[in-house]
Amino acid sequence: MSRCFSFTDVKNSCYRSTFIKSGLRSTITDLHDSTVMHCWIPTVREYSKPNLLLIHGLGANALWQWGDIIRFMTPHFNVFVPDLVFFEESYTTRPERTEAFQAQCLMRLMEAHSVKKFSLVGLSYGGFVGYGLAAQFSEAVERVVICSAGVCMEEKDLKEGVFRVSDLEEAASILVPQTPNKLRELMGYTMFRPPPLNLVPSCLLADFIDVSRLQLSDPPNLIEEQVMCTEYVEEKKQLILAIPRDRKLANIPKITHPTLILWGEYDHVFPLELGYRLKRHLGDNAHLVVIKNAGHAFNVEKPKEYLKHLMSFLVN
Repeated sequence: MSRCFSFTDVKNSCYRSTFIKSGLRSTITDLHDSTVMHCWIPTVREYSKPNLLLIHGLGANALWQWGDIIRFMTPHFNVFVPDLVFFEESYTTRPERTEAFQAQCLMRLMEAHSVKKFSLVGLSYGGFVGYGLAAQFSEAVERVVICSAGVCMEEKDLKEGVFRVSDLEEAASILVPQTPNKLRELMGYTMFRPPPLNLVPSCLLADFIDVSRLQLSDPPNLIEEQVMCTEYVEEKKQLILAIPRDRKLANIPKITHPTLILWGEYDHVFPLELGYRLKRHLGDNAHLVVIKNAGHAFNVEKPKEYLKHLMSFLVN
């Protein structure tokens, strides 16, 4: 039986078309340790261009998180857009759930594509992964952008009232929403001025959570592409729970790369104080920019300002 019209499906197709028109193609890489990674890579790599790795956060798939800016990036960089483990077609049967493991998988993925040097942008959870990648593989990374990622949080912050939602199980249920009401809660939680949430139809939100469709990958085979988060739900929650476990500022390495820190002024997921804490931790190597009148999802609320800061920092 054919499915009813899906706005999310149409939008997903538009983003996919944007990636292809921007000179990217979809690939699957077997890392040969029970881990498989999906990544968008340049159809034709231009060795005169620098390489750029874009690391998504929790929530919608990489297409949705980078689809609005990808066309501005590809003229300047060989852009690589992976799906982290437990997102889209990337998965593992290994037990690791830390951002350090995610970083190791990304490094092996880049090596599989013969990329030895690159800059990176990490968005929210992707910022944790990107920071870990720069710390573990310092010589491979050139410049770093961390977007609203509480890298310098400590486990004790959960008990000391730093976060609006301090219960990790509750936070995970919001960040990996499975119902329209939870998705409304996520929108209100991550945006400074969310749309009138009571006016957003539940059917539209349910469609965004549930929609999946068959896509063509490279090499050609049919794969199921999901926009939001109906697969690997427990694994994604485990990723969230692993972030603060035994986390202490004294144990967080200091990366020495030129680093841009972007933060929403009214971020309720990772409060702005954590941005200042990261700046103090890194010292003169880092520059903090606060996006005014924006929340955690400043890339959605202030896309032009977001892009301006990225390009100013990354394009020499």
